[in-house]
Amino acid sequence: MNDALPAQAVASGIARHSYGKLLAYLAADMHDVSAAEDALAEAFAAALADWPVHGCPDNPESWLMTVARRKGIDGVRRRSSGEAAAVQLQTMAEMQAECMETDDEENFPDRRLALLFACAHPAIEVNIRAPLMLQTVLGLDAKIIASAFLVSPEAMCKRLGRAKQKIREAGIPFAIPEREAWAERLDGVLAAVYAAYAEGWSDPGDADLLRRDLVEEAIFLARLLTELLPEEPETHGLLAGMLYAEARRRARRNAQGEYVPFAEQNMGLWDTVMIDEAEVLLQRASSFGRIGRYQLEAALQSAHIERRRSGRSNWMPEVQLYDALYALTGSPVVALNRALAIAEVEGVEAAIAVISELSSDKRLAEYQPYWAARAALFARMGDDREALHAYDMAIGLARDPAVRRFLQRRQDEIAAMRRY
Repeated sequence: MNDALPAQAVASGIARHSYGKLLAYLAADMHDVSAAEDALAEAFAAALADWPVHGCPDNPESWLMTVARRKGIDGVRRRSSGEAAAVQLQTMAEMQAECMETDDEENFPDRRLALLFACAHPAIEVNIRAPLMLQTVLGLDAKIIASAFLVSPEAMCKRLGRAKQKIREAGIPFAIPEREAWAERLDGVLAAVYAAYAEGWSDPGDADLLRRDLVEEAIFLARLLTELLPEEPETHGLLAGMLYAEARRRARRNAQGEYVPFAEQNMGLWDTVMIDEAEVLLQRASSFGRIGRYQLEAALQSAHIERRRSGRSNWMPEVQLYDALYALTGSPVVALNRALAIAEVEGVEAAIAVISELSSDKRLAEYQPYWAARAALFARMGDDREALHAYDMAIGLARDPAVRRFLQRRQDEIAAMRRY
């Protein structure tokens, strides 16, 4: 009987669900993410050679950890000598002793949260935190990450390498920070996971499988955070917001692959199970009595969905939520979305007044949704000249071909009306 396929399936399952747990322990053990990755890769290679012959062990994680730790020790001896090697080997020995003292069912502590905090350390550049988490905690290949974040594989490899070198050279601890540093660091972790999801959500044409995988991995990370930090409301808010958005994915395109705006989506295509889960998460988050950005963003998604389902025409709940979110973040993007809600409460003129104030914010100059919103508002007011110009900008900045075609049709409608 050939056991190669079952052995490979077991190894693949461990890689998918336990890679981050194994790497986090090894990295804390070795104080070197790259070295831990190498040791773990060698352990998986050894498993694929050994398990088909001798059978899968009763506890595959422990088997991999034992082999990876031995490979790590060999690597330290190869790379270092003298006092530095002695200190690192002593640290690893102490970590191994700690591991052996733990409960039999929990053969080594779960340090994934500590690894996430290390990836979000202030010394790590903001734009590499999300890719670093995706690679270290989930084991995604740098090429996949590069595709998702629209950079070359070579550039992504270099950035990831520099980040790991920074962790090693700066002595960034693989530990959950003290409470006074908690808010900043946790926000960095949440922001990085959210950024990973946003990259996948902006999938052009909804056809890029790598970017869709990125969405799944970001949701996986958010679920992990809710498990590791069950009393932290913002982790539940983050996951809820992702699920509200993901529940509507199938409705974003029609049968011909054309973009469908939220107000025109077929609600029958929404994933009601996912929406219900998001509702439960949001209710749990609110039960802690500590409001934060991700809870408010999730609450806005919930309000939009409720309005569509119920046929409610009053937009005041959304305006109030945008007010609270803007007071918390000061984000021009929040102010932009608030303007669209104000248009439904106070009229288009009031919304355009807000939009005009935002026009001086240079951060919005190349933000495609700003120009799309501006175009829609001026079109509603009957200012064709401003609307056509805004549509030109929005079309030029749109990455998604379906969105470009949707905006082009709206622009063509205005141009046709001007000819008659």
